[in-house]
Amino acid sequence: MKITNRWLCCIWAVCITMGTAIHTKAQLYDVTNYGAIGNGITDNTVAIQKAIDECAKTGGKVYFPGGSFLTATLVLKSNVTLHISSHATILGHTDPKQYPYQDAGIRFYGEEWARQALIFCKNQENVGIEGSGTIDGQGASFVVNTIKKPDRYRDRPYLLWFAGCKDVTVKGISLRNSAFWMQHYLGCEFVWIDGIRVWNHSNKNNDLMDIDGCKNVTISNVIGDSDDDGITIKSTSSLISENITITNCVVSSHCNAIKFGTESTGGFRNVVISNCVIKPSGQLSTIYGKPAGMGGLALEVVDGGIMENITIDNIVIDGPLVPIFMRLGNRARKHTADAVAPPLGRIRNISLSNIIATGADETGCSITGIAKAPIENISLHNIRIETKGGDSLVDLFKPVVEKEEEYPEGIMFGKLPSYGFFIRHAKEVKMSGITLRSTGRENRPGIVVNNASKFYLNGLDIQSTDSTKAVVYVSESKDGTITNNLQYYPAQQFLLKDKTSTNIIFDKPRK
Repeated sequence: MKITNRWLCCIWAVCITMGTAIHTKAQLYDVTNYGAIGNGITDNTVAIQKAIDECAKTGGKVYFPGGSFLTATLVLKSNVTLHISSHATILGHTDPKQYPYQDAGIRFYGEEWARQALIFCKNQENVGIEGSGTIDGQGASFVVNTIKKPDRYRDRPYLLWFAGCKDVTVKGISLRNSAFWMQHYLGCEFVWIDGIRVWNHSNKNNDLMDIDGCKNVTISNVIGDSDDDGITIKSTSSLISENITITNCVVSSHCNAIKFGTESTGGFRNVVISNCVIKPSGQLSTIYGKPAGMGGLALEVVDGGIMENITIDNIVIDGPLVPIFMRLGNRARKHTADAVAPPLGRIRNISLSNIIATGADETGCSITGIAKAPIENISLHNIRIETKGGDSLVDLFKPVVEKEEEYPEGIMFGKLPSYGFFIRHAKEVKMSGITLRSTGRENRPGIVVNNASKFYLNGLDIQSTDSTKAVVYVSESKDGTITNNLQYYPAQQFLLKDKTSTNIIFDKPRK
């Protein structure tokens, strides 16, 4: 066969490609080859760090075979993946002095005291942690001896802390017993968290995960149980958290299972949450909160910033006291001491759909802004909530205290005048296909609307009793439409509105 120059070029290209593939194949750096001993006693910090440093020169994986490898702070570097085998554990040192203070390179709330980590990574690219093994921070060893802020937060390291990194992958591993937040991703881009298992019940502030001012984040197939908040999206700096998807997760929390806030300086934008289950914790004793959880879905903006374009769909919520809590407040906390106080925040373009919630207490869900900053364009569709009911002592006409500057929590207003939804300071709230039930006798309205405009309630199916003054109560509101509803139980009337409410269109409900 005649070999032409064209064929020679093709053969040469194939050889180059194959050679490159062979050359770039991930190299394996076994920590035991650098002196690490997996007996749970020997301090392996120097040995493991040496393996990481060597791996960084070529790129590859730092391999942990079977054993328990005690270590203090490890600094992860570009093109390095920690591979923790199924019978391996990275065990955090119990002496806080073994965790040096780190500089994240990003100004954020907590920069003066939250500065330590078991695994720290700053301004690196293409980094990861994988495998079916475990990282255990032994967090109970970091005793909190004061309630004074911020001293009670000091000298408690995160388990994982990524700051200003790109292309971060954490998959497959088990994370246990952090001294503080389990994982803090601060100002990172392109983050993939997949198939991890988290247990965090050893200390105060035991969040499951904190996505903080990051963009382009995918969280999937996470199973986690935490004393403090669960999957948490924050903005402790001027950076916005945006372009985030959360799917196929099972979350338990003594506090709030899936939460935005409380820190909201930069804000939140373009977030999709779907196909998740929220259920009671497997840990009955609590440090904060309740075993079944304080809140299911908590969307909070209180330190300035914007929350917009949020979609939450196909969620099962079993147990938390308050299934849905949406709050725009004005705590106005500065993210650094020298920062300007943040202006009023904003919440708009929020969609919640296909949610089933059971086991809620008598508090009620709330969707509230403040008079100077109403929340806008909120859609709730095909939502069923079942509460335990049993409260007849709440005065329907007693004003709910604003608490504009207080820490946001689903129970912050006490028992609400409605057992389903309390809506206040809002524009363009659209509710359709809402079903409300209680397992005990419940005399309060299902929905109370206060100081709202351009709202639309359609297809409501709300349980009531002959002692219920109204299924829906509207006050100080205007331009509302209430249609195509089902009066399932014999309340005294379906709609009650005060004299200040105007242009409320209402048709008689079907029985």
